[in-house]
Formats: sequence, C-alpha cells, structure tokens
Amino acid sequence: MKLIKLITAAGILTFCSCTQIEKPIDLTSKSINEKSKYEIGTVVENPLSSYVKLSGQLKPFEEVNIYAKVNSFVEQVMVDRGSWVKKGQVLIRLVAPELESQVQLATSKYVQAQENAVASREKYRRLKEAANEAGAVAPLDLDNALARMRSDEARIMAEKSNVDVTNNMKSYLTIIAPFDGVIIQRNISAGALVGPGTKTNDQPMLVLQHLQKLRLEVFIPEAYVDQVDLKRPVTFIFNSMPEKEQRATISRSANALTNMRSEAIEIDVLNNKQQFKTGMYAEVKVPLLSEAKSLLIPNNAIVRSTERQYVITVKEGKARLVDIKEGLKAKDSTEVFGNIAGGEEILLHATDEIKEGAIIK
Repeated sequence: MKLIKLITAAGILTFCSCTQIEKPIDLTSKSINEKSKYEIGTVVENPLSSYVKLSGQLKPFEEVNIYAKVNSFVEQVMVDRGSWVKKGQVLIRLVAPELESQVQLATSKYVQAQENAVASREKYRRLKEAANEAGAVAPLDLDNALARMRSDEARIMAEKSNVDVTNNMKSYLTIIAPFDGVIIQRNISAGALVGPGTKTNDQPMLVLQHLQKLRLEVFIPEAYVDQVDLKRPVTFIFNSMPEKEQRATISRSANALTNMRSEAIEIDVLNNKQQFKTGMYAEVKVPLLSEAKSLLIPNNAIVRSTERQYVITVKEGKARLVDIKEGLKAKDSTEVFGNIAGGEEILLHATDEIKEGAIIK
C-alpha cells in the first residue's frame, strides 16, 4: 500500500514539473512581435493656423551712398554723423581748379563762335544784296557765303553744348541732399582727394538715410507665399521692446522668390518720434488665409539624412519614400509639404535602414 502511494506521488510531481516547464512556451509570441515591428500612423489634414511667426528687420525707407562724380578736393564738409538734413541742403563743397579752367575755355570758344557767326551772317547779307544787280556777285561766292554762315551757326550750338557740359560738371562740386534724412556715416575731411578715379571711391563720402519712415522687411517661405492674406493687418513685436505690440498693414510684396526660396514683403513703419532704429529685429505675425489647409504628421515620422528629408508611406504593404519640406512645428506634430495626402499611412519611428519597396507587415 505504501509502495502504491509513493508511485502515485512521484507521478503527480513529474506531471506538475512537466507542466511548469512547457507553460511559458507561447508559439504565437513570435507572430505578435512581427506584427508590432512597425508602428503606423496617419497623415492628418487640418486648417492651418491663422498666422505664421517670422522674423523681420527694420531698414531705412530710403538710403543713398554719396560719392564724388569728378576728381576734386574736399573744400568744406557742412554736416557730420547724426546731422538732420533737408532735401536740397548743401552737404559738401568740392574744388577742382582744372575744371574751372575748362569752364573758362569752353565759354571763350562759345563767345568766339558767336562772333564768327555774326560776321558770316553779315557777309552773306551783303553779298545777297549785291547779287540783285546782274553780274555783281558770282553765284558760287554767294553759295560759299551761305554755307559758311550755316557752319558758323552750327558751331555756336556745339560750343553752347560744351559750355553746358562743363557747367554741369562744375555743379558736381556742390553736393546736396537728395531727400530729407540723417547722415549716418562720414568718411572724409577737408583736403581729401575724392572722385571716381581715386582709392577713396571704395567707400562713400557720406551715407544718408531717410528715417522718418522705415521698412520692416520680412521673408515669406515659399510654402506660405500663396497663403498670405495681404488684406489683413500684421502684428509685430521688436526684441528690444517686447511690451509694445505694433499693428500695420502689408505695404508691398516683391512677387518674386529670392535665392533662398522666399518672397520679401515690406511693412511701412512710421518713425516720427525716432523710437525705432534701423537694424532692429522683430517677431512678425503674418496673417494667413483662413481656408488654407495643412498636412500634419508626428514629429517622429520624419527621416533626416545629409542628402534629404522624407517620410515613409505604406501603400499595398510596401514602403514608399516621399521627400518632404517642413513647415510649422507644434509640440507633437510638424506641418509638411510634399507628394502626400491626408489619410495616408506613414511609418512612425522610421529610419533610413528601411529601403524603397520594403515589405511592411
């Protein structure tokens, strides 16, 4: 009897031990891991934000570098850095003795041409009166006098033009302000040699800026060019004045893209109190069309390499690599532009190890 109990107990222990060894083996775990190898998300199409934040920079409404047009010496500088000037105000007086001589020479030639013309005109008049008597004046002499008179009159016009040219060059010796503004830079002093052919031409004599009104220049990325609402006002805050929010309308747009694939827009900013300075940076909220849509994907779906950035879409169980450009970024998603559509499946946590056409299970 004891022997039967021992055999029965041993059999029960053997059965239990076998059951404990075989229980952790799960033949379906491998297939579950394979199914969860790739995590798949969806491209979401939502209305775009009502505005886009971009950086802008203040620039003068008008700016000119003032150079000398003729070789000359600086006689007097009437302004300095920071001087406020009015349109037509004298800024610099130059002197060029050889130019004065040219003006005098041109004037004397003009006077001489006038005297010659008067003499030839009188000679022709007398010959024409004398020709009223038959045989008194040869027809050839009369023709020669007429030709000489016309030549001397043409010479008057030529010498008069020469006088005007030299006087215009002389006027270049007085430098005047082309518009109202402020002198922000001065690079010459009295006695300096200036002109188109001198080494000082590498830098201007003066730099004049119109600062009563400024241009806030903002570059719109190519992806948003067609979505900017030009009729709505923009708001902007200067980095040096974060407590003051400004509002204005878009004054003009370039209607062309730069080498950086962006379009420049300008916002006129009144600066009568001179509280703003050129070169100041601002954060600008540019309004966008309300009906515009954007494609959003999770941040971890974007694959970036040294050559490209792309997402991996899943079509018919195969991977398709689609190049994209990034737009606005949120906490968990990124706006993208490319050959994708809302509702498409994309791989999350994708890597560049997944190649085109790979089977996605």
